[in-house]
Amino acid sequence: MRILGREDVAAALTGLDASVLDAVRTAYLLHGQGSSEVPFSGFLRPPGDSGSRAITLPAYLGGPEPVMGLKWISSFPANVDKGLQRAASVQILNDLDTGYPTAVLEASQISASRTAASAALASRALHGDRPVRTLGLIGCGTINRRVLDFLAPTHPELRTVTLQDAVAGRAETLAGQLAAERPALRYLTGDLDDALRADTVSIATTDSTYWLDLAAHPDHPRHQVVLHLSLRDLTTASVLDAYNVVDDIDHALREQTSLHRAEQETGHRRFVAAEIATILGQGQGQDQGQGQGQAPAAERRVVFSPFGLGILDLAVAQEVLKAATRDGIGGDAEGFDPGQHQVTAAMTGGAA
Repeated sequence: MRILGREDVAAALTGLDASVLDAVRTAYLLHGQGSSEVPFSGFLRPPGDSGSRAITLPAYLGGPEPVMGLKWISSFPANVDKGLQRAASVQILNDLDTGYPTAVLEASQISASRTAASAALASRALHGDRPVRTLGLIGCGTINRRVLDFLAPTHPELRTVTLQDAVAGRAETLAGQLAAERPALRYLTGDLDDALRADTVSIATTDSTYWLDLAAHPDHPRHQVVLHLSLRDLTTASVLDAYNVVDDIDHALREQTSLHRAEQETGHRRFVAAEIATILGQGQGQDQGQGQGQAPAAERRVVFSPFGLGILDLAVAQEVLKAATRDGIGGDAEGFDPGQHQVTAAMTGGAA
């Protein structure tokens, strides 16, 4: 079995963003065609800690290189205050013939990359031909940092990034780090109004209190796209007033996401306009690597709320594993299969 630790995965991901973007796009399209199996995620919450959780995401992705596996990811928001990463994850890949594990990868970087790639694909597809010159980042953590990595090349016309965070100093610190990494862009820090004036806004926070009422921030571009990555920031009214796009409607409307609460309040799901695979599929003949599709004609804010499908982790893990194998990264470990069946192996001449 192949083992890839944190540094192995980081090395394999270096220079791989274009392949990750294409893998995520392909996974979405295969899902839209029915070439996937995505059981509901399982949630485990430690007693007495309502903000922390661990999630299992089993999945199968078909297509020319089918893959099956499981993502196990924990989210402990208090880690951030200790200087630790909020999320920790392990990805297991299984052989489709025997079911035996073939690889185990440190997967927090894979998870962040697939989330950011899906956000960039959605921004490009939902804007269509409209240029995106301004980006607002609400929440200055690992996810939004990675979002910029994918949005910058996806929107080459991007010029200005405005950062906002509820914790004093975080926006300024991240702005300084990003300026050193991508000096061609202009970085500003500001309040919610400032961030919510951007062409695309990415919301990735650890706040699950449905605190953000978009109607309180009416000064925004006509075709603004809001990437609602943390799923529980928006009020029900904000959801009902938006043109809503999801990755999978059955997944996105559960576990008390903002959209789930909107369904509970209204008794229907008609406020969801489309799944992202449909919009990406409309762009099959256009710029496939960037995921450009037919943008919605809605004059309302467009909100993309991806629950985060396990097939995306599988697709990115495959790309990481390919790169690692090609470059000799990582190592192999024996003893993670159950071995021979004593009776049938003896019957066929094998060792009992």
